[in-house]
Amino acid sequence: MRGAPFTEGAFDRRRFLARGAGVALAAGSLPTLLAACGDDDEGSAGEATATTSAAEGRAIVGDVIDFKLTSDDWAGPFGFVLLRLHEARHDGEAAYFIQTDASDEAFAKERELVYVPKIAPMATEDMSGEIFLIDDQPAVVSSIPGRDDYTPAWRVRRASWKGAARELGSVDEARAAAKAGDLAVEDTEIVLNAAIVKWAGGEMAVDGKLTDYLGDGQLIEAPDTTKMQVRFKLHECFPASRYIVTDHSLAGPAKKTNTVLSPKLQDKPMKAEATGRTNVFMNGFDGPGPMKQQPSVFDSNARDPAWSPYWDHYAMQWKDGVRPAPAALAVRGAGRARRRRAAGVPRRSGHVSVSQRFISLSSHSGVRQHLCQATRRWNG
Repeated sequence: MRGAPFTEGAFDRRRFLARGAGVALAAGSLPTLLAACGDDDEGSAGEATATTSAAEGRAIVGDVIDFKLTSDDWAGPFGFVLLRLHEARHDGEAAYFIQTDASDEAFAKERELVYVPKIAPMATEDMSGEIFLIDDQPAVVSSIPGRDDYTPAWRVRRASWKGAARELGSVDEARAAAKAGDLAVEDTEIVLNAAIVKWAGGEMAVDGKLTDYLGDGQLIEAPDTTKMQVRFKLHECFPASRYIVTDHSLAGPAKKTNTVLSPKLQDKPMKAEATGRTNVFMNGFDGPGPMKQQPSVFDSNARDPAWSPYWDHYAMQWKDGVRPAPAALAVRGAGRARRRRAAGVPRRSGHVSVSQRFISLSSHSGVRQHLCQATRRWNG
């Protein structure tokens, strides 16, 4: 198409930071734009179906306890999703995580996760941590937020006791038990996408105001380790999806967005072709997107072969004098239109953020919506 009405570019971190709250968009979840969705309403993960009206939804991750697409309980343009927590141990201390995606089809089906073959190349020490899933006791993880080697991507180790069980507090203890012949360990090549939301000395930030996409954090309430659940902001994006935000791969955006810093997500997942693409709109018209503009546009839906929970970010800007047309961008094909980059703006960003996808929604137009987990990239 000649004379495409918008420009494309990946803004570097300094430019995003100069825009203030706009940086927070990449921090944990990226929105999928909703097309022809009708009026939003609440739904229960166990009751809603994908064949009903656009106001209803269906969970595609088994750990969704409840959700609501919008809410009158706060002013912000987002709903909520209530997720089940899982307990882990790191160096003898408790940590708590959510789980959304896995690279192995059988494992994903067993744990009611989204099957994501695209993240399989991340099953290496330089792109993922280790998680020991041990029968009938908390998992053991190799890292937590605050460490240079933290990432929400984990290589799965399935373990079971050969004799009397005992609680393990660290990966080193698990390996020692295996070496002693007490613990049977299967070192799989499965990659599990599981963000830690509470750990020794810290937890994801809670937004007490609930007026903006970014605000003071992405949690609506602090993680409840008694009920084993956590409530996130639920954001909108195209094509027809909902998502949450959890992590960034660079310190600046993570701090700006009050999300978790995940250094191991930087650079290598993109080079391994384990990431997707999201288009973030910098201008146009007011909306629920990260930059307070229209929702962002993903390049795929959860359960598509190309889907990844880790994303490269591209900044999209309407050209001067052109009236924005959001409906034209609510389809995947919009990304194929000819664009020009803004002068001086690098083509690809260098930062990854994480978002989760959990709910599938139906619309009158037949467009499916997904609540998703995804990671995005911003320039450093």
